[in-house]
Amino acid sequence: MPIGTAVLALATALTATVVALGGASATVGSLAADAGEPSGAGTSRGWQWPLSPRPAVARAFDRPEHRWSPGHRGVDLEATAGQAVLSPGAGRVTYTGLLAGRGVVVVTHAGGLRSTFEPVTGPPPVGTLVAGGAAIGRVAPAAGHCAPRACLHWGVLRGHDYLDPLSLLMPRPIRLLPLRPL
Repeated sequence: MPIGTAVLALATALTATVVALGGASATVGSLAADAGEPSGAGTSRGWQWPLSPRPAVARAFDRPEHRWSPGHRGVDLEATAGQAVLSPGAGRVTYTGLLAGRGVVVVTHAGGLRSTFEPVTGPPPVGTLVAGGAAIGRVAPAAGHCAPRACLHWGVLRGHDYLDPLSLLMPRPIRLLPLRPL
């Protein structure tokens, strides 16, 4: 089973379990009035980079033609081992664990968006509410798919569909169209 499919299955199951159990445990960082809403820090849409300072993109999102086709279902961000991983928006930690030998953290945000991060060490417990910008772990020192460099893989899902995480950060360009053909 591809790692993306495994992350999706686990995140979905764990989100349902946390909701069924009534959620809550601890709180990390200061929370907005609704912990499920993205904080306003960082971008025009309320989401922020999961690393600080703003990282270089080592590998961009590559939407597969079909859900089962090859592609890159997230972005790889240049990082250093031990660097703090930050929640891009407010939400709840709904999964932490190893998948394919790598530490994975999933944060579920308002509207059902889920952010996935790997490789991560030292995450908060499942059920923890996090504010946008709150630390949710550290980049693991283990060599990953960016070897010999360290990187953080950041994926975002809406249901079963992967989205380009950078589209949640960057404002869309304004395009004015004529009211009638020229």
